[in-house]
Amino acid sequence: MRKEFLSNLSLILLLNFLVKPFYVLGVETQIQNAVGPSEFGIYSAILSFTFLLNIILDGGITNFNTRNIAQHRQLLSKHFGGIVRVRVVLGVLYMGVLILLGSFLNYVQEHFWMLFLLGVNQFLVASILYFRSNLAGLHRFKADAFISVLDRSLLLVFMGALILLPHVFGEFQIMWLVYGQTLAYGIALISSFILLRKNLTQLKLRGNRAFSRMILKKSLPYALLILLSMAYYKTDAVMLEQLLGDDGFYAGIYAMGFRFFEASNMIGFLFAGLLLPIFSRLIKKNESLDSIASSAFQLLFTGGVLLAGIPWLVGDEILNFFYHDHLDEALRPFQILMSAFFFVMMSYLFGTILTARGDLRVMNFLALFGVILNVVLNFSLISKLQAEGSAWASLFTQGMISLIQMFLALKYSKLRFSKRTLISMFVYSCFVGILFYLLTISSLSWVLKGGTFVCLGLAGAFLTRFLRMGQFKELLQR
Repeated sequence: MRKEFLSNLSLILLLNFLVKPFYVLGVETQIQNAVGPSEFGIYSAILSFTFLLNIILDGGITNFNTRNIAQHRQLLSKHFGGIVRVRVVLGVLYMGVLILLGSFLNYVQEHFWMLFLLGVNQFLVASILYFRSNLAGLHRFKADAFISVLDRSLLLVFMGALILLPHVFGEFQIMWLVYGQTLAYGIALISSFILLRKNLTQLKLRGNRAFSRMILKKSLPYALLILLSMAYYKTDAVMLEQLLGDDGFYAGIYAMGFRFFEASNMIGFLFAGLLLPIFSRLIKKNESLDSIASSAFQLLFTGGVLLAGIPWLVGDEILNFFYHDHLDEALRPFQILMSAFFFVMMSYLFGTILTARGDLRVMNFLALFGVILNVVLNFSLISKLQAEGSAWASLFTQGMISLIQMFLALKYSKLRFSKRTLISMFVYSCFVGILFYLLTISSLSWVLKGGTFVCLGLAGAFLTRFLRMGQFKELLQR
């Protein structure tokens, strides 16, 4: 199981590293440069708002289904048609609530078409994730990896052409991004169904109310977890736009740094997508999680430390490379958000363990605490520090949640890391700290500083035996 995890992780990370960072950092940054922080800030706020209502759209079905299919593969054909029917009903309900609540935030009055299409896009994304949850539950990770990058690959082509050929298409409009997403998600949804079709022995959209109630009842704890977890990721942009009344300017400034956080966050999200079905099956078989959890922890910790450190070392030069204006306002939020990213990486491991165990009550209570804490901190800090205040709120919230999740996962799952792993982690942390200090006082160019930090940081992980080449030999042999 450890070998399978590492093999499929390498494939998914490779595909996503080849596509998603280029889209998020190469295309979206140029879109924001073209339309300006205010217009992109409005888009970012509305997009975050559509995310916040995902509890209605998904109903927790995706996470429940991943765990369920991983443990009971024979139920795929039996449940598929009924779940699709439930999702369509939830989609209609979602759009109604989205428009109703959007009117209270003046999104319907001022940006109706953007709100409507972004809601449609969320429905498409949720449907893709449901199909992918079946692929993951079946351990068809290669097919899952292909679908995970298909929509961004298409957007990379669509948006790249619009940006690079202004003499053909004219000045870029933010709605072009929304239209492109609708088309890309639609193609990805059809492709995911085609890949899944061979595993479906029967396909009927049965109208069984008892089945629908059963699925929603079992999925509800997962739905609540999704809503609460999403809330302290996505409330920042909405609160910045609503509380400051600056036509989305500081929401746009926040988006400049959050984009790097989001691009890096793909790593943890992919880890969680792989870990959930694997942990679920190991727990069902009453097998130890120590080996697979240790490998995931070492990889996540190393990546989290290095990605969190780079913005503090060369953050101003990175922003200057990608953006044209407002660099001073965006620097500190960018640095703080990437520090929060380290704790998010840890949450993807320990939170996934708790989810796989079915400890949904604990996870929901913890997520609710995170939402309340994040909202209170945002209300307190936004008026004084604007985008930087939201970033501090995220850092403190993510840190608290991550540490509590780690404590609970270690307690409930009896997970144990070896003394060798803990000692090498401490030595490696000291090594990275010394390396960071030496680079801050060096006269190297920012490219060499950043490159040296990453390369020597990775090399140090092997030298301190925090990472081992044996793990990567398993990847190559798979």
